[in-house]
Amino acid sequence: MARMTGSWLSGPSEGSGDQANPEFPGALLGLPKSGAGSLAGMMRRIAALFIDWMIALGISAVITRSASSSTLTLLIWFVIGVAAVTLFGFTPGQYFLRLRTVRIDAPVTVGIVRALARQALLVFVVPALFTDSDGRGMHDRATGTALVHSR
Repeated sequence: MARMTGSWLSGPSEGSGDQANPEFPGALLGLPKSGAGSLAGMMRRIAALFIDWMIALGISAVITRSASSSTLTLLIWFVIGVAAVTLFGFTPGQYFLRLRTVRIDAPVTVGIVRALARQALLVFVVPALFTDSDGRGMHDRATGTALVHSR
């Protein structure tokens, strides 16, 4: 008689065809391995976030005509993120880096509710740092979105 503990302690067998370890990021979501529609890497996502923050910082400095307020910068960044993703599917930083925010459950636009929830989670930064097996941040997983290459 086989030991019961062996079934869950040893993990799946190599030939079982288990999808727990996908071949590439996005495989479980049905996304391509590379090119348009493939998941964006961490460095490109961070660079897009940095560009968006610098744009918000510049607008904040113009409004206050002095050293910008961090609260105003955060508010501007939040509004830009929600409005741009809702209307266009990408923020200015994502556009410059050829990225796009898409829904993974349907081929439709992200919508204001998902864009608002995604941006609200991004305010805390921490959800974006933790990724799942597909390489999506917790904020994308919670809202059913993914950041993919647009071209």
